[in-house]
Amino acid sequence: MIFDTIPAGPLQTNCYLIGDETAGVCAVVDPGGNASEILDMVKKSHLELKMLLLTHGHYDHVGAIAPILAVYPSLPVYIHEKELCPAGTREPRYFLPHLGDNQRTYGEGDTLDLGSLKIQVLHTPGHSAGSVVLLVEDVMLCGDTLFCRSCGRYDLPGGDWWDILNSLSRLGRLEGDYRVCPGHGPLSTLDYEREHNPYLKQAMER
Repeated sequence: MIFDTIPAGPLQTNCYLIGDETAGVCAVVDPGGNASEILDMVKKSHLELKMLLLTHGHYDHVGAIAPILAVYPSLPVYIHEKELCPAGTREPRYFLPHLGDNQRTYGEGDTLDLGSLKIQVLHTPGHSAGSVVLLVEDVMLCGDTLFCRSCGRYDLPGGDWWDILNSLSRLGRLEGDYRVCPGHGPLSTLDYEREHNPYLKQAMER
């Protein structure tokens, strides 16, 4: 599996590229901004971009979608249905506007195929109602649910402290180790977080 990342947008959101070199295809996760840099990352991979995957709908994770779709007009964009902007919402920065024909939704138990890669979707509410974690091989793309030695905020629209504790507990109890790839900050490993992350430890003790 090919794996790459760049910090994108004003909040330096970690934008990830995952790809199957043999099949010649890739996906971009959480394109938060700097569309030209994201497109350069795709170009340098020499892979065909097949989809955009979103861990949640907050503005700092979706800012480059429109300019990317201008280059790839038929590209599917996946997000949990609870992250789509409800009619009349007062907090549009925290939801993704519906993208018409490009819009796709995924949720708990779904699996996406990317060449030979299997991308498993876990619904992990807490930071937002429709936050998801994506598992592919030994990589955990965890958005703003789990950070290195920390966890995401739960005081924004759709957030909930008890939900994020339950989601963290679930992640901590997954079998084996993973490369933890959060929405912000340094990468880590799940074994390291089990030992050093106070929020994950608290969640697993419940």
